[in-house]
Amino acid sequence: MKNSDAVWDLVDRKREAFFSLSDRVWDTPETNYEEYRSSAEHAAMLEAEGFRVARGIAGMPTALMGEAGEGGPVIAILGEFDALPGLSQQAGLASERPLVPGGNGHGCGHNLLGAGSMMAATAVKDYLEASGIKGRIRYYGCPAEEGGSSKGFMVRAGVFDDVDIAISWHPAPFAGVNNPISLACNEINFHFSGRASHASASPHLGRSALDAVELMNVGVNYLREHMPSTARIHYAVTDTGGHAPNVVQARATVRYLIRARSLPELLDLLGRVKNVAEGAALMTGTTVRSEIASGDANLVGNTPLEALMHSHLERLGPPVFDDADRAIAAKFQETFSAEDIAASFERFGLKLRKGLALCDMIFPPESGNGTLVGSTDVGTVSWVVPTVQMRGATYAIGTPGHSWQLVAQGKLPAAHKGMEHAAKIMASTALDLITNPDLIASAKADHAARLDGTPFVNPIPDEVDPPLPEKRDG
Repeated sequence: MKNSDAVWDLVDRKREAFFSLSDRVWDTPETNYEEYRSSAEHAAMLEAEGFRVARGIAGMPTALMGEAGEGGPVIAILGEFDALPGLSQQAGLASERPLVPGGNGHGCGHNLLGAGSMMAATAVKDYLEASGIKGRIRYYGCPAEEGGSSKGFMVRAGVFDDVDIAISWHPAPFAGVNNPISLACNEINFHFSGRASHASASPHLGRSALDAVELMNVGVNYLREHMPSTARIHYAVTDTGGHAPNVVQARATVRYLIRARSLPELLDLLGRVKNVAEGAALMTGTTVRSEIASGDANLVGNTPLEALMHSHLERLGPPVFDDADRAIAAKFQETFSAEDIAASFERFGLKLRKGLALCDMIFPPESGNGTLVGSTDVGTVSWVVPTVQMRGATYAIGTPGHSWQLVAQGKLPAAHKGMEHAAKIMASTALDLITNPDLIASAKADHAARLDGTPFVNPIPDEVDPPLPEKRDG
């Protein structure tokens, strides 16, 4: 990996500061909308680097934005810093050992994601200042990607309305341009209300809300046979109405996560699930109230942006890992199953290479068939702004997502190298766009053509507020 762009040298100069930022966020893992220390670290770094900083944007205390530059196009680089519950793990250790039993951990690499994105934005800022080029670079610190859908609330608040292009990345086992396929989703609570009674002396007077939840789950399970094969439905009973079997439960709540390949498909499937809930209430003599908690749109691709980013990846080449990096990665691979490793290659449309512990190539655009995908709130941004993402190779091939193994690798030298590599690609891609207005025009034309005839409907309704800690259900 040899620098051929001046902005890549600017990334190099800041590596230690941003590696330290990533590690500090790793050290204080915080979950949805509670990322107060992580957000503060990001704000302090932005101010130290000379950005104009806005905190608490879109009504979310841990959301922030830093801007630098004047005039010209506006390029946004998106970052995240939220962790996951129950994944506390000692750094660098290839055996499960929580630092805090039951504690949080960065099981999706968002400590790297946020720091790497800000690293790229800082390099672009420094380049614009040194060259006198007109243009604005923004870093958006986005909380609660893991089920909180903060970017959907940010879109609704209009914080991207004047942005020309959005750029992001995500830690992965391989490096390349992200195949822009994800599932639109809604997370929705169904609250059933019935009537309590003595389960033995007066069962006929009771109306069980828990029965309604169970019947709803049965109905949705039958629905699975008659929905698109790419759709997904998951559920968790969050309130059973109590623990006494001799009381008919007067309340119960089940939370559903409904996913579909596109926004229109999601809205149709959501309506069908709601019908099942109404049917369950009718059968049990209860009532049901539903409330959407979060929602993400599916990703909208952009061929010109993806081709541009891939060209930068080809020039830079893959991250350069050394023998020590590969040895540590191989140790982690010993904790994976053969299926874990094969699935990593399959997801990116690559042929299995036995014995390969770390990425040594750039995967081609549109790799993978899009069947092994989840959801991301970047998707909502991509409906209102032409957006491109890359995957950055930061951990051993085969590492399961949302696992202690991924947490354990979050501070390793290989993770830092992969983060720096991603920062370079995002920085040079952003500068290419700022200095070539025709590239932005081409991306906007592609975006408009893809959405022609498909109006954007934010999957988060206007009446839904961000589920801030003080507003969560007890």
